[in-house]
Amino acid sequence: MSAKKTATPQDITPGIRLWISLHGDGVFGHGKWQLLDAVHRKGSLRAAADWLGISYRKAWGDLRKAERALGIHFLERHRGGISGGESNLTEEGRKWHREYARFQDEMDAEVARAFARFRGRMEQ
Repeated sequence: MSAKKTATPQDITPGIRLWISLHGDGVFGHGKWQLLDAVHRKGSLRAAADWLGISYRKAWGDLRKAERALGIHFLERHRGGISGGESNLTEEGRKWHREYARFQDEMDAEVARAFARFRGRMEQ
C-alpha cells in the first residue's frame, strides 16, 4: 500500500457552484442549464431527461418551477403520438441557454484569476 501524498498548493483547484436566486430561492443553475442543453441536443424533454438520467417528471417539474418563478417559457412543447413529441427552446429559452453559459464562463475565468492570486500568496 502506498503512502498518502501530502497536498501542495499546485495540487488543489477551486470549485464553485453558481446559480441565480430570486428572493433567496435558487431558480436557475447548472442543472437547469444542462436540461435546456439536453433538450436542444435531443429534441424532446423526455429524451433529454433520459440522457441526463433523471425522470421526466423531475425534468418537467424543475423547468416549470423555473418558468413560473422567472415569468418566462423555456420550451415550446408539441405533444407526441405514435412518433413521439418534441420540445424546442423558445427564443427566451435559447437566450437563457446561451447567456447562462457565457455567465458561467466569465465566472470561471474570474475564479481562476482569484485562485492564481490565492495560490501565489500561499506559496510565499
